Amino acid sequence: MNIEEYLKMDAVGLAASIQKKEVTAKELMEIAFQQLHKVQPELNVVTHSRMEKALEEADRISIEGAPFNGVPVLMKNISQSIEGERMTSGSRLLQGNYAKHDSYFVKKFRDAGFHFMGHTNAPEFGLKNITEPVKYGPTRNPWNHNHSPGGSSGGSAAAIASGIVPMAGASDGGGSIRIPASFTSLFGLKPTRGRTPVGPGVGRQWQGASINFVLSRSVRDSAALLDILQVVQPEAAFQTPLFPGSYLQAMQEDFKKPLRIAFSTESPVSTPVSEDAKAAVKQAVDWLERQGHYVEEKGNSVDGIQLMRDYYVMNSGEMNATIRSLEKALGRTIISDDVEIESRVLHEAGKLVSAAEYSESLSSWDKAAEQMAQFHQTYDFYITPATASVAPAVGELTHTREEQEELLSKLMGSGKEKRQELVYDMFLPSLTYTPFTQLANLTGQPAMSVPLYRSKANLPLGVQVMAQKGEEHRLLQLAYQLEQSSQWVGMKGNPYFEQ
Repeated sequence: MNIEEYLKMDAVGLAASIQKKEVTAKELMEIAFQQLHKVQPELNVVTHSRMEKALEEADRISIEGAPFNGVPVLMKNISQSIEGERMTSGSRLLQGNYAKHDSYFVKKFRDAGFHFMGHTNAPEFGLKNITEPVKYGPTRNPWNHNHSPGGSSGGSAAAIASGIVPMAGASDGGGSIRIPASFTSLFGLKPTRGRTPVGPGVGRQWQGASINFVLSRSVRDSAALLDILQVVQPEAAFQTPLFPGSYLQAMQEDFKKPLRIAFSTESPVSTPVSEDAKAAVKQAVDWLERQGHYVEEKGNSVDGIQLMRDYYVMNSGEMNATIRSLEKALGRTIISDDVEIESRVLHEAGKLVSAAEYSESLSSWDKAAEQMAQFHQTYDFYITPATASVAPAVGELTHTREEQEELLSKLMGSGKEKRQELVYDMFLPSLTYTPFTQLANLTGQPAMSVPLYRSKANLPLGVQVMAQKGEEHRLLQLAYQLEQSSQWVGMKGNPYFEQ
């Protein structure tokens, strides 16, 4: 197999080629590393490579009957720990942290026969919708190196969109699968809360807002992985009933009757939405109407601004807990130079959040979940832009030294309400690009970004579709139908796939 043939195949296809003995696991791994070495200097995709180990494993390890035996994969450098490998969460503070064991999520990949190449770049603690950690530097978008691939799964998105692997580990706590999928023309599904493994030692991530899954180029790769990764963990805080069938089979089924679909292009936090984002949604809903579905422009009743304020209360509390834990482990106080500005501001804001306020903020998530459950009694799907614009320029959303000093100056000595206002204002430029994704994280619903649009500057922009909890199979059905249509853009026009 050569690189041209490799780039045409998804993970399911590569697994079939191995099973047919058309290619060996070691040959695939060599091709994947060849592509990594080609693109790494220009894109900065990977933080930790395990090339020697990976090639050795590909040459000798065989998992009989494993569905993806020998397929190369990259994992995200947050929560997706590989035994014996460095796990830093994008932070300078964790450079000496090596995983003592596979995470349960990674173990599922290992059991499925995947071979691990290493870890992809991610922002510090996954707090941003771009991937520009101080320690590792910015990851660049394969479509245009002047732009970001998004975050926090930006390294994984860039790895797939530059042809290193067809699929990679990702996670989504506020849009971190769907945002980079939108910016790099990938398929990005965020499953229902509790659908995929957490831990060990962790029963929830960001109070259930965050969930691990994958980014992929093909719908069937994500469907096949959901078949493998769906789980009910007795020790987990959140659980959802197992889907009784096969996602891979369900995605190929037709809808039994026309769908009722609501859509909106209005930002839930009253920020601008680009004409490209509006055009992407219009193009999608026009196609759905032509397929015989009922489509209506209608927003939901959730107070988006208040929901984001409550989301930041959780972020503040969680970051404060993270810093406290690190201080205990390191035996010293963490200072400003130890962490990036977002981590520091959230940590300081979290110091003043009371237990009652934290609990009240989570209650608002439940209220939003109830409102959306009622919404979906009428509508099968809710469609919005995945992002409000195409990808920002590299560096555009990274605070300058002067901005950081100003934030810290305002922060110290300020009261509780002022600190939360500073958090909101600090993230507002980023939120302006990505105001649509957080709702599904806080309600626990499944949502996806589908690659249906390209700007005149050849930059991708995805369309988001949300469904009721537990209905990933219906999202996959729609995504598969779109993938078979002329609407699907995918890698068409991507310079790494059309050389």
